[in-house]
Amino acid sequence: MSEAAIIGLLVATVQFATLVYLAGLGELIAERSGVLNLGVEGMMAMGAVSGFMVAVATDRPWIGFLAAALVGMAVAGVHAMVSVVMGAGQVVSGLAITIGGLGFAAFIGQDAVRQRADAVFTDLGIAGLADIPWAGPILFNQPPVVYLAAGLGVAAWFVLNRTRLGLALRAVGESASTTDSVGHSVVLLRSGAVLVGGAFAGAAGAFLSLYMAAGWTEGLIAGRGWIAVALVIFGAWRPGRLAAGALLFGFTLALQPRVQTFDLSLFGLEVNTISPALLGILPFLLTVVVLIAISFRARHRPSPAPAALTLPYRREER
Repeated sequence: MSEAAIIGLLVATVQFATLVYLAGLGELIAERSGVLNLGVEGMMAMGAVSGFMVAVATDRPWIGFLAAALVGMAVAGVHAMVSVVMGAGQVVSGLAITIGGLGFAAFIGQDAVRQRADAVFTDLGIAGLADIPWAGPILFNQPPVVYLAAGLGVAAWFVLNRTRLGLALRAVGESASTTDSVGHSVVLLRSGAVLVGGAFAGAAGAFLSLYMAAGWTEGLIAGRGWIAVALVIFGAWRPGRLAAGALLFGFTLALQPRVQTFDLSLFGLEVNTISPALLGILPFLLTVVVLIAISFRARHRPSPAPAALTLPYRREER
């Protein structure tokens, strides 16, 4: 493997990690409030198509990015209304949003499939740092969304662990009735968390269509929303561990389209002879392995999951 190939792999790892981290961070915020959102895949699809179409129309990628976040928030509002306000099943609501979001995104994006994206994000190339060997291209020559995602991760950690709002959000995820009894609105806290999660998912979709793929096509999300959901479990509902998990999953996602270019052998097998279809399942195989490992771990120690996760709250039943 050449130095350029390794650097290219690590650069792509950071970018794929940003994609799943941004969506996973929004899911983490929602789940810490006690709401499971399985609609991330559909929200990412809606964000990807709307962000791309708005960016093409305005010739401004940041406007498209913001529009995608707002669309993701609007779709999340449906989930909040159904699962939080009405108290319906969170799993059913989330799955319906994923199915509906993917279908509706494909429908409204039919005319955008062949459009060329001129208004896309470009690498920043931070002066004085981007030329540093190895670290420069990997850390300091990335698109702005990478640094935004890192900043949002730090902000999420601070809010969750160092503010009264974060304390209330974590409390409602552990015991909604107790939180309600001290004067906090369960509906407001949970709905707000779901809306923020939807905005993050929509923004992640826009990062895909406005930089990584630089276009829109049906099936663009390709299961990465589900990886983001699994990433929250892998990260034990903590932003820092979520970031570490995102790098691991990002590496597998970046490796898949590149591994056939590497002149390597593994246990006597030439890596570049492995079928691309088999390589494509690597991220999802890792997801299954991680979930199995976590299920075994849960038998020997208490689960770090919020105690009230997926449990609807009806005040009259308190």
